[in-house]
Amino acid sequence: MSDSRSAWKSNIGFLLAAIGSAIGLGNIWRFSYMAHQYGGGAFLVPYLVALLVAGLPIMLLEYGVGHREKGSSPLSFTRIDSRFEWLGWWMPVVAMFGIMLYYSVVIGWCFNYFLFSFTQAWGSNTQAFFFNDFLQLSESANQLGGIRVPILFSTFLVWVVCWAICFRDVSHGIEKASMIFMPILFLVTIVLVVWTLTLDGAVDAVFAHYLHADWSKINLFAADPVVREAAGDVWAAAFGQIFFTLSLGFGIMITYASYLPEKTNISKNALITCVVNCSYSLFAGLAVFGIVGFMAQSQGVPFAEAIKGGPQLAFVVYPKAISLLPSMSGLFGTLFFLMLVIAGITSGVSLVEAFACSLTDKFDWSRQRVVTLLCLGGFLGSIVFTTRSGLYLLDIADHFITNYGLVIGGLLECLLVGWILKTSTIMAHINRVASRVPKAWSFSIMFSTPIILIYLLYLTLASDLKNNYGGYPTDQLIIYGIGWLLICLVVALALTFSPWKPAKLKRRHRPEEDDLLV
Repeated sequence: MSDSRSAWKSNIGFLLAAIGSAIGLGNIWRFSYMAHQYGGGAFLVPYLVALLVAGLPIMLLEYGVGHREKGSSPLSFTRIDSRFEWLGWWMPVVAMFGIMLYYSVVIGWCFNYFLFSFTQAWGSNTQAFFFNDFLQLSESANQLGGIRVPILFSTFLVWVVCWAICFRDVSHGIEKASMIFMPILFLVTIVLVVWTLTLDGAVDAVFAHYLHADWSKINLFAADPVVREAAGDVWAAAFGQIFFTLSLGFGIMITYASYLPEKTNISKNALITCVVNCSYSLFAGLAVFGIVGFMAQSQGVPFAEAIKGGPQLAFVVYPKAISLLPSMSGLFGTLFFLMLVIAGITSGVSLVEAFACSLTDKFDWSRQRVVTLLCLGGFLGSIVFTTRSGLYLLDIADHFITNYGLVIGGLLECLLVGWILKTSTIMAHINRVASRVPKAWSFSIMFSTPIILIYLLYLTLASDLKNNYGGYPTDQLIIYGIGWLLICLVVALALTFSPWKPAKLKRRHRPEEDDLLV
């Protein structure tokens, strides 16, 4: 099995692919808005703490498991304990059929706007254009309202690109694409940041709203209980952002690490992936705050009034700011949306790869056939999000899938490795090549990280029970939220009924680790 398995041609190719998976649309619009909402520079404190306490430990866990077991998450977890194959399927199924279906549509939006930027087709009222002309948004999620053909076409194109990249083995597909896309992404981001900081009002906005710290927002020991509760929400949000921005709990990093050669410095790769991803978020934030500051000054409105969260930041605020640029606005717009398209594609192919590898590992099916059928089925599943109610469905599905599906998967993953496989086993494997993993890592995987993830689940559930998410009617939450989770769970469990081949059930114990196994 392992002898015929695909492999990365170089460690830099693996790192660029892993970093490309981690860097997505959320690094650009979600992180920046959270920094604005949660105290500016003060938000960086819980964000970096979360990176050290949860992000890096789980990244090291997933790299170690995938590299040791040489398999996707279902195969890896089966080799750890055959009773937990279902957990291995949970992760890529939720990622592929819970996230990629709507994520591909958002990438399609970015492609549409990339074309719009040549002529600035969004006009002067970018908000009306986005909601009324482009999305033609229905009044509620219950009114599908028909398919938006331009969005359908761009979504199809996204799936075609993902298919073309994933069709070949990782060294000739994802690795080559990453070696091209990631340097372009970094270069375009640098150009946009430098260009943005030359605009009037940009530097002032960066210092006044991005780097300026409102420490009261993160004060967990404030005398006022209301302030303490709000600070707790900020810390929880920081941990949630770290968890999602690093592509943890998707099964992606386990799969990518399984293609690494035996002698690989796992801990160094985990550290580089985490640091580069988070550094990119911080750096891209300069462009976001700078352009919003420029727009606010140009229109004579407060910064807080100019900035918006989520997709509106990219498809309403940025186009408006681009229209106000004194010169070369078309070039600025094409570069910005090119950046979004590349960031989206590199993340999208990893979501496809995680599930495709799971299927080929289990059934020994042709990779080409699996990827073709998977991308075709994925496109058909995405169609519902290209309707006029697509934004509502996307918003609800994203909330429930990411806040429950992925967090539960990450929690169970920590418990499986921490208490059944034993962290000492993974540490022994990683330490063969890398410098020794600190013992604090075991404590984090067994205790602190699971406690944090349980707390995140509690906060989200308590909030959803108290107030319907987004103000949607209860029946819509049940249909489009819980329904998605049940669909993913049913598919994940159904795929475990077929038995593994005997050879694949064998653990990949190495002689030098035998005396350390518990």
